[in-house]
Amino acid sequence: MNAILLAAGLGTRLRPHTLTTPKPLLPVQGRPLLDWTIAALPSCVDRLLVVTHYLAEQMEAYLASQPHIRDWVAVPQGTPRGTGDALRKCQPHVTSDRFLVINGDDLFGAADLAQLSHTPAGVICQEVADPKKWGIAFMNPDGTLEKLVEKPDIPGPRLANTGAYLFPKSVFDLEINLSPRGEYEITDYVSQLAARGPFHVVPSTFWYPIGTEEAWNAAQTLDLQSVMTRTE
Repeated sequence: MNAILLAAGLGTRLRPHTLTTPKPLLPVQGRPLLDWTIAALPSCVDRLLVVTHYLAEQMEAYLASQPHIRDWVAVPQGTPRGTGDALRKCQPHVTSDRFLVINGDDLFGAADLAQLSHTPAGVICQEVADPKKWGIAFMNPDGTLEKLVEKPDIPGPRLANTGAYLFPKSVFDLEINLSPRGEYEITDYVSQLAARGPFHVVPSTFWYPIGTEEAWNAAQTLDLQSVMTRTE
């Protein structure tokens, strides 16, 4: 199975640290953040596509040296136009009928990624108390996903999209439009797929977004070995 890691962002909220180091390569407990993610991927993943843009040469140097997955491709995004655009850039390089897509600057539990890899299509979601800050999953009566809605003004707790997906290759047959903020959003692909057939929701047991310096510093003392060690 292929896995796509979205790692093209500028990491502006972590400046000045990201002025010279891309956010996915910031050290967490002595290892690049991205190294934790790749090591946590399920064993069925044997090919890695990494979308790059900012400080791309550092990303490629890391990929060449990492010991986890030898079959990898760096996919330059070019002009960044959103996560949906990043996914589309990978289409020529995808070789599996289903593939994982994961935000490259968050930490995800290995057991959750393994469970996600067994779905025909799915997303990992985490309960949050403040829905207005997140993309929120609205559910069908059978527990599958109806749609994702960005930052709705509704009371919590609700299930939030963590940015880890399993897509069928048929996602590339879909067309999406520019969002109001002028980007192509990967969540528009998710909502279209959910409207066409069952899109499964995997409850998160560990998800740690590193969006601020405070979160990055706190990650240095988390027990990551127990939750990010490959389970299968």
